[in-house]
Amino acid sequence: MDNMCDMKILVVGAGGVGDAIAKIAARRSFFETMIVSDYDVTRAERTIAWIEAKHGPQGGRFVAAQIDASKPESVAAVAREHGATHVMNAVEPKFVPTIFAGALEAGADYLDMAMSLSQPHPEQPYALTGVKLGDEQFAAAGDWEAAGRLALVGMGVEPGLSDVFARYAADHLFSEIDELGTRDGANLVVRDDEGNEIFAPSFSIWTTIEECLNPPVIWEKDKGWFTTPPFSEPEVFDFPEGIGPVECVNVEHEEVLLMPRWVDAKRVTFKYGLGDEFIGILKTLHQLGLDKTEPLRVRSANGPVMVSPRDVVAAGLPDPATLGPRMTGKTCAGLWVTGTGVDGSPRAVYLYHVSDNEWTMAEYESQCVVWQTALNPVIALELLATGAWSGAGVLGPEAFDAQPFLDLMARPESEGGYGQPWGLEERAPVA
Repeated sequence: MDNMCDMKILVVGAGGVGDAIAKIAARRSFFETMIVSDYDVTRAERTIAWIEAKHGPQGGRFVAAQIDASKPESVAAVAREHGATHVMNAVEPKFVPTIFAGALEAGADYLDMAMSLSQPHPEQPYALTGVKLGDEQFAAAGDWEAAGRLALVGMGVEPGLSDVFARYAADHLFSEIDELGTRDGANLVVRDDEGNEIFAPSFSIWTTIEECLNPPVIWEKDKGWFTTPPFSEPEVFDFPEGIGPVECVNVEHEEVLLMPRWVDAKRVTFKYGLGDEFIGILKTLHQLGLDKTEPLRVRSANGPVMVSPRDVVAAGLPDPATLGPRMTGKTCAGLWVTGTGVDGSPRAVYLYHVSDNEWTMAEYESQCVVWQTALNPVIALELLATGAWSGAGVLGPEAFDAQPFLDLMARPESEGGYGQPWGLEERAPVA
């Protein structure tokens, strides 16, 4: 495959997902340079060392850099120093505003996998929305359009791939959509050195707390966006490829804030298979105030210090990027779509992608949840490099033609694709 453009990608964050983005991109040739950056530059250097050990010398195609994601000026300075054309945000969503602003300041396009954070409604948090996920970014859409730059937001796996599926379903499978229901589940198990099953979230606990304890958002055509209590509307959803039935509950997520902007549907939901133990732990953290982000004054041997309770929880759990060797099972991300098919008959389908931890560890030394998240922005970057996708402003994945994405994703690596087939299961139509 020939180089397609002079794309230079600044990846902000060399944690689990940023590391996987670089490893996946190392097999592709659509970009000129990838600058892997982190506050701790040794993490970026470790990623690049892995790539060179696996694939041989890269001739400067991968470069490590130190960055402070909390400062727009730092992001802009690193982007300018390396001539970055695209800034790929691969850190926790609390850094979205600063990376987003830094990319625009540097005159670069921007991608992320999670959007600017929400704030619950002050009086009726479980009925009305306050500040919604992504509101801060969409408020800046005019600035991005005026600059002729693109901010492609919510382009991970969830949000991301499910949003691509929504566009595909609307364009090719349905004449009318009743519900776009993102449904994610897994049968992953993490064990300690003695083989005992342990509690260890496969994704950032900081982000998980944010998603699961905030009021979930639902969208309905006649009501717009509204909220419910956490863990509402439990349902058992049957996941494919041996995962089986998993109880899923409403969780706050970007798909519900993205899909209705571009895809016509009567209802949009997001439900995640958390399991009773995980829900119980999250409820306990909330009861104890350990989900809070505002720092508390804590005594220490060196005098009082200010500590965020949620940061303490995150520090006390294993780094999700290190869980791969202890983990077994599969994770499934997908979209359940109900409505009227193009032939006028009732139809329900589940569009999905499954990631197997055994395979991702063998191929990439990356656990399956972070690897699956990282796959989709790399595909999107390649489509932007080839010109198959283009645009300006603040846009979600639904704003682009889904077919090129899904074709490139599923095409075998030997034929220039990513070798990751996606599935389509016909389900019983909803009465």
